[in-house]
Amino acid sequence: MIIAVGSDHAGFALKSSIMKVVGDAGHQVVDFGSFDPAPVDFPDIAGKVCGAVRSARAHRGIMVCGTGVGAAIAANKMPGIRASVCHDVHSAHQCVEHDDVNVMCIGAQIVGAWLARDLVEAYLKAQFSTDENCRRRVAKLTEMELAAARELKDRV
Repeated sequence: MIIAVGSDHAGFALKSSIMKVVGDAGHQVVDFGSFDPAPVDFPDIAGKVCGAVRSARAHRGIMVCGTGVGAAIAANKMPGIRASVCHDVHSAHQCVEHDDVNVMCIGAQIVGAWLARDLVEAYLKAQFSTDENCRRRVAKLTEMELAAARELKDRV
């Protein structure tokens, strides 16, 4: 898989170890920044990572910020993105298996490199379930997203 990876300044240090885990697992990494520890706004990086996922230039994304929360909020503003904060291994695989999450968000101030490795490995190995209940629920999420877009368009 091609994995888009990005961080803000708070996640910069952890991002390099995450990219190594992705590469060591046999996946291609595309780094969308930040490229140094200078302050940067996480929505800007999330836009680049999620843009790659939305356009199919990447199969999945991983965002790293201080808590993972800001990155998840920014990512979930983009149509077609289902992002989740994952700070435990169960959530890291189940978010893909049950909810077809395509962007995992990690908080560098919450987890260390060893746990981040386990989270990334679980996320990358997971596949979306073929269970009808999971598929139906994700379809409903997509319909909610489309309905909100239509409502917004009608207001303009």
